[in-house]
Amino acid sequence: MVEDQLRAVEKERDLADAQDPAVEVKRQRLEQLQGVGGAASSILAREVFARSFASRRHLASYLGLTPSAYDSGSVTRCQGISKAGNSWARRILIEISWLWLRYQPQTALAQWYGQRTRRQGQRVRRVMLVALARKLAVVLWRYVETGVLPSGATLSRKGA
Repeated sequence: MVEDQLRAVEKERDLADAQDPAVEVKRQRLEQLQGVGGAASSILAREVFARSFASRRHLASYLGLTPSAYDSGSVTRCQGISKAGNSWARRILIEISWLWLRYQPQTALAQWYGQRTRRQGQRVRRVMLVALARKLAVVLWRYVETGVLPSGATLSRKGA
């Protein structure tokens, strides 16, 4: 019974994307990537990639993944990310970043993360994961808009 209910919810989720053909194409492209599931691809396609962005900075700003500076006289510090954007999409991107490291370890982004976090503590790894999420958002945006596969990424068996 539970599996039938889950299938019904997933079908309803997929039909919601089918109402707009452009969003449906982007959702399908995202779902083809190994490590990006149906729920994450639907949320990103609807919440993020259904909009048009002029640049990668605008995309990162919409997601709240831009640096927040503190300027006071001669003191200039970075206070972390602004968190002013779409928090739901930002959380999904962080989750996809963890999955990306697990299912796409051969990609340039996963190797970039590995090089910067080697011999580092948990805090640095978490901070760098947010940086990876920002880079991943840009790469996925480029992928859904142009069809250019992220460097080293593989498609899942069902999408290949």
